Amino acid sequence: MSRPEKPKFSASEDGAVTVDWVVLCAGLAAMAALISQQMETGTTTVTDDLATHMGTLR
Repeated sequence: MSRPEKPKFSASEDGAVTVDWVVLCAGLAAMAALISQQMETGTTTVTDDLATHMGTLR
């Protein structure tokens, strides 16, 4: 009994590098978004603390 042939699209590796790059870039964009969100939260806290401290110096 012979095996059925694989469809050409599953045997072809054309475009595999493009898929890898898309996944890699999407991951980097997600990490950048998370990091910038954390930095914004920390910066706001420090700014508020500094404003409070400067208000008590008068």
